[in-house]
Parts: sequence; C-alpha cells; structure tokens
Amino acid sequence: MDFRFNTVLKEHYAFFVGDRDAHVLTGEHGFYVRDTRVLSRYAWRWLPGDGPEPQTLVVATPRPDVVHAHHAQIEGPSQTVALRRTLRIHASGLVDEVEIENTSNERRSLSLELDAAADFADLFEARGWHRVDRPPAQAEASGSSLTLNHTASDGVASTVRLSFDALAAARPDGADWELSLAPGERVRLRVAVDVAHPLDAAPVEPIGYEAWRRGFDDLPSAPHQGVLDRAVDDLRGLLLFTPDGPVPAAGIPWFVATFGRDALITAHLLLPYQPGVAAGTLRHLARHQGTKVDAYRAEEPGKILHEIRFGELSRTDRVPHRAYFGTVDATPLFLTLLEAHRSATGSLDLVRELQPSWEAALRWLVDFGDRDGDGFVEFAPATDGSGLAVQSWKDSADSMSHQDGALATGALAVSEVQGYAYAAYRAAATWLELLGEPEQARGWTTRADLLRDRFHEVFWQDDLGTYALALDGQKRALRVRNSDAGQLLWTGIVPVSHADRLVAELFGPELWTGWGIRTLGSGEARYNPVSYHNGSVWPHDTALIAAGLARYGYRTEARRVRDALYDLAAAQPDLRLPELVGGYARDERPPVPYPVACRPQAWDAAALVHVLAFDGND
Repeated sequence: MDFRFNTVLKEHYAFFVGDRDAHVLTGEHGFYVRDTRVLSRYAWRWLPGDGPEPQTLVVATPRPDVVHAHHAQIEGPSQTVALRRTLRIHASGLVDEVEIENTSNERRSLSLELDAAADFADLFEARGWHRVDRPPAQAEASGSSLTLNHTASDGVASTVRLSFDALAAARPDGADWELSLAPGERVRLRVAVDVAHPLDAAPVEPIGYEAWRRGFDDLPSAPHQGVLDRAVDDLRGLLLFTPDGPVPAAGIPWFVATFGRDALITAHLLLPYQPGVAAGTLRHLARHQGTKVDAYRAEEPGKILHEIRFGELSRTDRVPHRAYFGTVDATPLFLTLLEAHRSATGSLDLVRELQPSWEAALRWLVDFGDRDGDGFVEFAPATDGSGLAVQSWKDSADSMSHQDGALATGALAVSEVQGYAYAAYRAAATWLELLGEPEQARGWTTRADLLRDRFHEVFWQDDLGTYALALDGQKRALRVRNSDAGQLLWTGIVPVSHADRLVAELFGPELWTGWGIRTLGSGEARYNPVSYHNGSVWPHDTALIAAGLARYGYRTEARRVRDALYDLAAAQPDLRLPELVGGYARDERPPVPYPVACRPQAWDAAALVHVLAFDGND
C-alpha cells in the first residue's frame, strides 16, 4: 500500500484518505466526492489538561465505510482517559463520533480541537498532476456549525456543512471542546459532515451489506474464510450506484470511478453470484458508448470507454477524462461479459435490450479496431501526452518490450486482446443464432475461426513454448515470456494441441512465483520484480489464467493457483489481495508489496470469489 496513508474508506462516489489515525493532514489526504476534495484537512488534536498525551492503542476498518479507533491516556499500568472514535462515511458525507470516558478515580480535564478546511481541488490536482489557481473556500462559523462554500470555474457550486454537538464551539477552521469529567463520567461528541454537490442531486438507493452478502450464500468453502469475507464486503464497498444499476469502481482510493476494463472483468468474475452487477455495468457502459471520432478523448463510434471522471478539470476539458476512451480491450470485453451474463442467467433479454450497443461494438472491432486490415485488433499509442501510450491492461509506458529490452513502437496488437476479440465474435454468433439469424451467425463464426488460426500462426513462438506478448508497428513479435499468454486460455483461442506446452511454461521457473504468475519472465531484459508490469504479480491476471486452466481441464493447476492467491491474501495484515506484489519467488519471507498499490482493488476481490469455482474432481 501507499505508506503515506493508512486509512481508506469508500461509499458510492465518496472516499476518505487519511493517516493511521484517520486524520486528513497533508499531500493527497482528503475526503473526496465525485473526484473533488471537499475536505483537505480534517484532524483531531487531543490536548490533555491532566496527564500525558493520549496514544493510539488500536485502529480497525471492519468494513470499507467505517473505521474504529481507541486512544488512551496511560499513567503507570492503567488507562486514565479513553477516547473511542468511530468514523463512518456515506454517499454525501460522514459522521464522526468520539466517546470520551474518565476511567480513573480522579476528575480529569482535557481540550479537543478539530481542524477542518476545504480546498475543493480536483483529484488530478490534489495528486500533483496539474496546477490550478483557485480562490480559497468561503468559511462561515456560527454556534455549532461551520459551512464551507466554493464555486468552480464552470459554475458548479459545492457546499460542505460541518454540524457539531452542543458542547462544541465552531470556528472558521474547525471547532473546540473543553471538557472536565468526574471519575467514571462519559460524554459523546459528534460531527456530521454533509456535502451538497449538484452531481449527486439524485442518488440511487444502495444495496445493503447484508443483502449483498446473501448473494454469495452458495459459494464453496474458502481456504481462508476471513479472506473471503473481507473480499465480499470490499466488493460491496466498491460499488457505484448508477441509474443503470450497480457498477464496480476499480479500486480505493484513486480509482473510485467507472473504468471500463476493470468493471467488465470484475463483473465477469462475480458471475453467477451477482448477475445484477454485470447487467448494471453493461447498461452503464452502453449508455456512455462512443458515438463520434474525437482524438482528444480517443473516442470512436461503438467504442466502450476507459474511464469517467467528474472533477472540475474533466468537466472543463483540461483533461480528457470526462469520458476517456483510451482502451483497446473494453469493447471486446463488453461483448464477452454480455455473453457470460446470458449464459449465467439463461436469459436473452439483456442481449435483446442492448442489441444496438453490441452491434455498434462489433462494428468498432472491424472498422476501427483492426487499423490495418490484417485481422488483428491494434491500438495506436497516444503521442500528445493527453492519454495512455499503452491501451491494453498492462498500461504502463514501458510494458511492451522486445527480447533485447527495446520498447515496441507503432500500432500494437497485444496478444490477449486477440483472444478477447475471438471470444466476442463467438458470442455474436451465438446471439444471432438464438435470434433466428443463422446466416449472420455463420459470418461471425467464420471471422472467429480465421482469427484463431491466423493468431496461432503469427503469435506462437515454438522455441519459447508460448505466445508473443504483442506485434509492434512493423509486425515484429515481442518474443518475451509473459502472463498475457496465460489469459488466452480464458478466451478459448489456444488450440488444445498446444495447451500442454503453454501450461508448462506458465508454471516454469521464469513465470511461476508461488504467489502467482509474473507479468514478465524473470529472464527477460526488462525484468524487475518490483515494477508495475515488468515482473510483478497481479492477482487478477493470475486468476484469469486460472480460469483458463480450468476451462482446458487443468483443474489441479487451477486449484494450485487458487490456494496461492488465498495464501497471498492471508499473508496481508488486512486480509486483502493487493493490486500487485513483487515478483520474488515464494519462500519463508513475506510477499513484497508494491508501494502504491490499491487496497482493495475490485478485480482482485472478485478473483477470490471466482477461483472457488475450481474446486471439485479432475
């Protein structure tokens, strides 16, 4: 995790980033709603009139929306004053309660101060990626309340109101309490923060945690039940409640937004237990599907988007993320999720409802995805700095390299994207057959078969026993050992005749770590175990490979991966799968965390649900 903060909470589009004691102090800390930082400082100070400075005894986050903390004055062997705090966030604010008890046999006095401020910074600004000159928020303190107002450059007005209990004295930058407690006396202090943001004017009713958990009642038993319980709650906490239905945000804290690729894969991994998430995701992405050619946003007709943001910089087009389409794989993944939903539910209703969208997505694959007419789906890297240079899942700029370490250039055809496209064409054939269009169905079957055969012919590297990572702009293969080849098993594009060799390579010493499968083989020129995509282990990537192993009948190997992922999560203090970990081989030492990994990450939590399906007999 990012060691600059230790408390992350989320509900809907609201999220909180703070230090271990759940205080917002510096840097990226803040309470954010719809990508706007509505509190840039929120920190308690305990000022004892009697006794030593309180110390923190425990901090716990049992659910993604709540943190509990216990602070205490300690004198000699005993606690004298206890401060027990519970902070809960909700879709448009938070409630902070502090219970203070004098547990000594003498009267105790203490002062409490809460510092609060709002800079209303855009998330991209708060993270240091852009500079914006903005006026300070207007602060109005009166009695037991503090109001902070701001109007953005596009006229969007936001208000943050902090309401304190009757013991507080509000000030323009927070509130103060002066307490004197008799032995055994207890008081409760309360702060309610309510955010009025016009983009949240009509919130959708959320799914409760208990109702969400019931959807997983039929799950098989897990190797570590605490890990599974944490994943299920995290998945509920990550949901965004849109008018189209629930959509998983990508991760906490910085990816509390709709990300096409992440949401589609997460929803796929949650089938058949939560078909409503797949339906909500598909409807939401169909609503925002590309309709025109816009190079700044990488938008094209029929294309499924990469990311939606709501902050001021996005709303005013200073960054392209109001609706950014720089992803090559979300469109075929949209089609494969729709087929997975049909298969899981046994219903064609959503296929019929979304027919204009899936037809447009198919046209995009043929007309825009295949940029040079060679049958493969490519992307051209963004070169103006406004978007992503690499637009497949390994989207760091240095992830696509040749054996000698040279970075690939030109339009890239990445291997797993061809597998996604193959599965998408097969899905289209299935729907058209069921809809009574056999001739059109045969056309998509033929296209799928041609892609499968051509892909194997061009991408298979017989001397390596695996598939090339990609083709560069000159159609040269990136001949490196890689995890993407394993995802091809998930898509079904790998000939059965070559599956044994590919599986052996995946579990060979260059790729298998004991915790999961390295993104890049340990013998490659750009291998670095603690890098974003050049040798690290991404649990969701490993889980998709495991799903492919099970699809091809390698259930023993799939269960080996399942157990490794559960062991990895169980080795974490919070029982969560990290977004990624270092690619070091497993031994008696703990797994090495990546310093800025999201926790939790939606597709990782969903992976822990999905891999339980691999139980059973070979």
